[in-house]
Amino acid sequence: MFEQLNSIHVSSLLFLISVLGILLNQKNILVMLMSLEMMFLAVSFNLTFLSIYLDDITGQIFSLLILTVAAAESSIGLAILVVYYRIRSVITVELMNLMKG
Repeated sequence: MFEQLNSIHVSSLLFLISVLGILLNQKNILVMLMSLEMMFLAVSFNLTFLSIYLDDITGQIFSLLILTVAAAESSIGLAILVVYYRIRSVITVELMNLMKG
């Protein structure tokens, strides 16, 4: 029981740090993307820990699905950032009006 509470505290701390990273740093898109990935990781940790605690494999399966979607999202986001950097030579959120359709 004590190990379960520590794991929930760790995942909650990771989630709060990532939310603060998104809210406090709204100028650098790369830091925002890393904070979003850390948020996915915190949710995945929480599902894995609760799955082990409840002796059910469903949380671990959802954790793998979340990590798969997060990896695909980060690779597409980084590819868009590389193309944007080649065009503009700067990555800031304020100058992202090029992305409008």
